[in-house]
Amino acid sequence: MPRSTTSDMSDSSNSFIAAEKAATNQRRPRTESDSTIRPSLDRIPTQIHHTEAAIYPEPASVVQAEMEKTGAAPTAKKDGDVEAAMSSPSTGFDPADFPDGGLEAWLVVLGGWCALFCTFGLVNCVGVFQDYYLRGPLSDYSASEVSWITSMQVWCMTFGGAIWGRVYDSYGPRPLLIGGTIVYVFGLMMTSLATQYYQFILAQSLVASMGSSAAFNASLASVSSWFFRRRAAALGIMVSGSSLGGVVLPIMMTRMIDPEILNVGFPWTIRAVAFLFLGLLTVSCFTVKSRLPPNPRPLVLREYVDTLRDPNMALLVCGFFMFFWGMFLPFTYIIIQAKEQGMDPTLTTYLLPIMNAVSILGRIIPGIVADKMGRYNVMIIIVVFSAIVTLGLWIPGRSDVTVILFVVLFGFSSGGFISLGPALVAQISDIRQIGIRTGTAFAVQSFGALTGSPIAGAIVAAQGGEYLGLQLFCGMTMVVSTCFLLVARHRLAGFDLKKIV
Repeated sequence: MPRSTTSDMSDSSNSFIAAEKAATNQRRPRTESDSTIRPSLDRIPTQIHHTEAAIYPEPASVVQAEMEKTGAAPTAKKDGDVEAAMSSPSTGFDPADFPDGGLEAWLVVLGGWCALFCTFGLVNCVGVFQDYYLRGPLSDYSASEVSWITSMQVWCMTFGGAIWGRVYDSYGPRPLLIGGTIVYVFGLMMTSLATQYYQFILAQSLVASMGSSAAFNASLASVSSWFFRRRAAALGIMVSGSSLGGVVLPIMMTRMIDPEILNVGFPWTIRAVAFLFLGLLTVSCFTVKSRLPPNPRPLVLREYVDTLRDPNMALLVCGFFMFFWGMFLPFTYIIIQAKEQGMDPTLTTYLLPIMNAVSILGRIIPGIVADKMGRYNVMIIIVVFSAIVTLGLWIPGRSDVTVILFVVLFGFSSGGFISLGPALVAQISDIRQIGIRTGTAFAVQSFGALTGSPIAGAIVAAQGGEYLGLQLFCGMTMVVSTCFLLVARHRLAGFDLKKIV
């Protein structure tokens, strides 16, 4: 249809907008004025073969206003700033092109929920593994040495995102989900046969975790491609699967292993978990898909480095690393510490399930609030709250009530951090680069998860079994994480505390 000139737009904006909306199903020819306002991405095909994505169906001013409102693009303060704002990596595709709902989109969330139940849900059980190994087959090893098994498990799962992010961008989620399911279940079966330290490292920490990582990262990136305005809420709902896994699996495993309850034994307990995961991940294989077509490209290491050259991304990743450095310490050591403080062993069995049950709310509620108040704003509140709870409650807490209160509050805040992390990365990323940028973020923060628990175990050993040093280390990592996130927010919105970012 004919395009109005810039002067016509200013004189008769109402008629122009009406004409634009009437032509949303028609391809608009680009003009010189368009290229100076937004990127020259007019239309692309999606993986839904009966639908063609309408990129930028609204006038540029409407698109820019919507993206500024959600914090996905910087505010253009002057006319001359429009081009810079819209050409930044965060702009990507028009917000109106994201379904933000519908059957297909919510089926992706369902499949992602199943995948997160099986992958990160088992990570939330690290305390169960730590306690069993120290009392059973690895009783001759120190807590710091045993913690390398679960730390490497978390590291492999999150670091694998750097590899799987590129595979996802090139081939889509289906190969990752199918291959990851096979490798993950195989690794768990091998774990059920392990009796030696090195065997647990190979089976649980390496093989099972790499398969888990493939399914985890494929699901995470896929959900982001279907949601824009509701992205944090959708991710929060999906990630709540890991919280429910962290509730069900510790109780299930503890009762099956305990010789005084079911006495199934560790090998068949792990096999039962593997069969459960096989069924749930099969659902994921059939429901998780990307909205965008694959874009096969070779693996170029420089792209990962270039991702971190973006100051906004670098600050975000540093904040994530510091939080991850301390986040898993309560999950790993709370059971052991509570037992040493004299808590009833029956009650200690439910500490991790309580923490993970509350984190279900922590992964959903902050996501919903973040879509309205700003994702950076809510994330900073979450991290500050985590630091306060750790330093102000975990350290002085000695009674059972205080320990349980800490478990509840930290479970909520840590759940919020997990759900909001991918949403923050997606907010400052081109939709076509979400896979590699999310993978890079997880790869860097994985080193925090890898080294945090062994360092904490060494601190406890150096202090003769006291946990004060561990608790201080945990709390201070969150304080430093807050500093990085505050600087990152300042780069996007300055000192305006009312800005939705």
